[in-house]
Amino acid sequence: MADIAADSAEHAEHAEHAEHAEHYDLIIVGTGSGNSIPEELNDRKIAIVEKGIFGGTCINVGCIPTKMYVYTADVARELTEASRYGLSPVNPGTGEPVDQPQWRIDWDGLKERVFGRRIDPISRGGEEYRRGDETPNITLYSDVARFTGDRTMQIGTGENGNATTITADQVILATGTRTWVPDVIAESGVRYRTNVDVMRMEQLPRTMVILGGSIIATEFAHVFSSLGVEVFVINRSDILLRKFDETVSSRFTEVSGTQWTNLLGRTVTGAREHGGLVTVTLDDGREIDCDELLLAQGRVPNSDLLDCAAGGVELDDDGKIIVDDFGRTSADGVWALGDAIAGPELKHVANQEARAVFHNVATSDEFDLEPLKHDNVPGGIFSHPQIGYVGMTEAEARTWAEKNDRTLTVKVQEYSDVAYGWAMEDTTGFCKLIADAGSRRLLGAHIMGPQAATLIQLLVTAIEFDLDLVDFATKQYWPHPSLSELVENALLGLEFE
Repeated sequence: MADIAADSAEHAEHAEHAEHAEHYDLIIVGTGSGNSIPEELNDRKIAIVEKGIFGGTCINVGCIPTKMYVYTADVARELTEASRYGLSPVNPGTGEPVDQPQWRIDWDGLKERVFGRRIDPISRGGEEYRRGDETPNITLYSDVARFTGDRTMQIGTGENGNATTITADQVILATGTRTWVPDVIAESGVRYRTNVDVMRMEQLPRTMVILGGSIIATEFAHVFSSLGVEVFVINRSDILLRKFDETVSSRFTEVSGTQWTNLLGRTVTGAREHGGLVTVTLDDGREIDCDELLLAQGRVPNSDLLDCAAGGVELDDDGKIIVDDFGRTSADGVWALGDAIAGPELKHVANQEARAVFHNVATSDEFDLEPLKHDNVPGGIFSHPQIGYVGMTEAEARTWAEKNDRTLTVKVQEYSDVAYGWAMEDTTGFCKLIADAGSRRLLGAHIMGPQAATLIQLLVTAIEFDLDLVDFATKQYWPHPSLSELVENALLGLEFE
C-alpha cells in the first residue's frame, strides 16, 4: 500500500508540474540529424534539447573530422610509398638520395585545421543561430532530457532545483549513441580515449592500443599508424571487419597487418596504469604497454538517459527505440530517428530518416506519411585500403539464392588488371560484384582500394534503379583509362544465363 501511495503522489506531482510547464508544438531531443528542421515547421513553437556539443556526433566527433584526419593520413602514407612511382627524396643541400626521409607531423597544426578553422566554428554558429533572432520560434535547452509522463519531459537533473518541465504535442527523439566501455576497462580505472577526445589529444603518442576491429577501429588505426604512431589493434574476432563480405574482411585483414600490429582472436582480461603508460593484459598472458588506449568495440544507445518507460516509449533488447515504418514509437505523438533506432548507423541514413520524420510530423494526412528507407544502403570505410559497399554480401546472397531457387554469378576484378590500377601501382584492390544470373540484376557490390567509397556510387545506381547489368555495362561510355573501368570490367566479367 505504501508503494501505491508513493506512486500516486509522484504522478500527482508530475501532473502539477505539467500544468505549469512550458508547452510546445514539438520537442526535439538531439541536434545531429534532429536539427535539420524543414521550412514547413517554421510556424511551430519548437524546443530543442542537446546535452552535448551542438550538432551531434557526425560534425563534431565523427564522420567529418575523422575524414579530415584520414585525408592527412592518406597523403602521409603516399609520401612514404612514393618510391613506387619513381620518386626519391634527396638532401636539398647535397642532392644525394635520402634512404629514410622524415616528415614532421604538425599535430597542433592538424588540430587547428580540422577543429579551429572548420568544426568548432560550424558548431558554434549552429548553436548561435538556434538561440538567435533568426529562429524566434525555437528555444534551445542545453541539458539532459527525460520523460516524466506522456510527451512530458524534465530538462536537467533536478539537482539544486535546476530542472525545467516542458510538454509538447509531438516529440522527436534523435539521441544517438555513445562509445561502449567494456567492464574490464571501466572497473580498472585506467584512462582511455574515445572518438570524442582522441582527435584533440595534446600531443601525438608514440604508441596506441585500439580495442575493436570494425569501422571506427580500422579508420583510427590507419590515421595514427600513418602519422608514425606504433598501433596495436586488439580484436575479439580472428578477422577484422567480420560483418562485411568475406573477401573484403579476409583481404583487408591481410593488408592491414603490414601497416599496424593486429592481435586477433584475443580479449583483454585486465588493465593497469603505471609510469605514464597504460598496460592491457590479454587472455594469452601477453601484456601491451601504450601511451594511449582507444576504445572502439561498439556503441550503445543513449536511450537509457531518457527514462523511456515513463513516456510509454518501448525499447528493444539492445536499448534501441522501437519504431514502425514511418518512425512512430509505441507512444502516441512520439517519433524517433537516427542511431537511436535499429538500422544502419550511418549519417546519410539518419538524414533520410530525419526528412521522413519531419515530413510526417508536419503533415496532417495519415495517407501522406513517408517511410524510412533501409534498403540498398551504401557505406564507406575510410581506412587503408578504402572500402565501399552496397547490398548483400556473398554469404547473404547465397542464402537468398538457395531460398528462392536462383543462380548467382560472382566476379572479382582486380585493380591491377585495369590501366589506371597500373598507374597507381595498386596490387591489393578489387571490385567484387554479386548478381542474379537469371534476371541480370545486381545483389551486392564491394570495392576495396583507392577511391572505393566514390566508385561504389556507380553500383548504388545500378542496384537502386534495378538496372539490367548487361545494358548498364554496354550501353554507356566508360571513360578510358579512368578508374571507373574497374567497375566496367567487373560487370563484363559476370556470367549470365
